[in-house]
Amino acid sequence: MKAQFPGEETESGEFKRQADAFRQWISNDGSTSYAAEPGRYHLYVSLACPWASRTAIVRKLKGLEEAIGMTVVDPIRDEKGWAFRDPSGKIPAGALFASTDPINGFQFLSEAYRATDPEYDERVTVPVLWDRQTKRIVNNCEDDICRMFNDVFNEFAGDKAVDLFPKDLQPEHAKLADFVHDNVNNGVYKAGFATRQRPYEIACRRVFQALDELEERLSKNRYLFGNRIVEADWRLFCTLVRFDAVYHGHFKCNLRRIIDYPNLQAYLMDLYQQPGIADTVNFDHIKRHYYITHGEINPTRIVPIGPLLDLTEPHRRERLN
Repeated sequence: MKAQFPGEETESGEFKRQADAFRQWISNDGSTSYAAEPGRYHLYVSLACPWASRTAIVRKLKGLEEAIGMTVVDPIRDEKGWAFRDPSGKIPAGALFASTDPINGFQFLSEAYRATDPEYDERVTVPVLWDRQTKRIVNNCEDDICRMFNDVFNEFAGDKAVDLFPKDLQPEHAKLADFVHDNVNNGVYKAGFATRQRPYEIACRRVFQALDELEERLSKNRYLFGNRIVEADWRLFCTLVRFDAVYHGHFKCNLRRIIDYPNLQAYLMDLYQQPGIADTVNFDHIKRHYYITHGEINPTRIVPIGPLLDLTEPHRRERLN
């Protein structure tokens, strides 16, 4: 099979994700050239992408909608990359899922990359945190963006009490977040974009070994760290919510579905039902992106009509409090 991203494939057929190109930091103490100011920065995301969706979730939970604008790219990425297209007739203009660019009038997100670095020639990714003042990308690393939203923008947050990176859990939280990233978040991509049998099998088995461990952990705790929700929970959520719809079939991670895991499924519903979270999940964007964009994996580009998922049912996770 031809690689989806040739520059990110090893000779042995493994997928190796490229490093984030822009890692500038925003500060509220004058220590960097980017000051935390309301209205200065704009977030570009795809609701199909789990990495970008995590930044949209943190923005929502912190109540930063007034301080940091957000624009959603079209879910279908072609050879020109992520695009800003007029929303479909199903989506009212100005709604959360509108995909035009009101900030720069860009047609493609690649224009933001070229404006920042004219020599940039790698894959254009989301999320992107754009500085309206200097007209350049500050950061395109979801980990950095989530941390900045949580910390340096807290002064402008509608909910200052939300702390997704509690200091008392810092070492253990960082270790678990790395585990989830390597084996689950990126693990499904390693399986899905593998171009040889052995790398696929190794990656796929690691995904389910990790899910088995997390299922056991969540049999005793409502969330990954007891009764409080931290960033690692949302990191895991962004993969779980896409798993049965796209990763199980499209990425061939089909040993089990999330619905086959009693604790992971109930945990997924619990997080989905947290205030404002359902607004950040768009299964139409998710399915159209994966099944139409990845032509090497799905040459017919037929988007399946299933599965039927109801994440609004009672989850009963509160019994673990």
